[in-house]
Amino acid sequence: MVASGNDCSCNWWNKRNWHAVVEELAALGARVHTCSRNESQLTACLRDWEMKGFQVTGSVCDVMYPGQRAELMDKVSSMFNRKLNILINNVGTNDWKPTVDYTAEEFFTFMTTNFESMYHLCQLAHPLLKASGVASIIFISSVAGVVSLNLGSIYGASKGAINQLAKSLACEWAKDNIRSNSVAPWFIRTPLVEPVRP
Repeated sequence: MVASGNDCSCNWWNKRNWHAVVEELAALGARVHTCSRNESQLTACLRDWEMKGFQVTGSVCDVMYPGQRAELMDKVSSMFNRKLNILINNVGTNDWKPTVDYTAEEFFTFMTTNFESMYHLCQLAHPLLKASGVASIIFISSVAGVVSLNLGSIYGASKGAINQLAKSLACEWAKDNIRSNSVAPWFIRTPLVEPVRP
């Protein structure tokens, strides 16, 4: 039983990660519920996964909005009998530009999408993960949250916050048998990284 999320304000960044994660877990026999804010993309993927014999369901959800996050976790709770073995937080958006060029609205959007949504989904999922008895949270972060890059300071800050959240939850929720880890990949060749690709 896995809930996996993908929400990108720009359709390209996490799509490759999201697709690979869902396929890997489903191929191992997991029942997966995933989400995307892009309904047509989600529908096409669900058709493809059904043809492969995978047990994957999905919801349209924009994780930037707390109400949609709550609806998503309510659905996951009912589908998996109020237990969840794995929560994969895979979300991200960015606009690569100098720090002085960001607006307050962009700061809010990037921090809400990239960090706050993951934080809130963990809060909502905690009872389901605890009920599992052997649960894991996996955060898809970025190398930008570990090392400095020359652009995208808000993105780097949001991903650094995710890495720290993973450490904090690993300690705080260990008593509930919930593991927490953060994966911080380097560049994945998608249009998002073209402006800063070496």
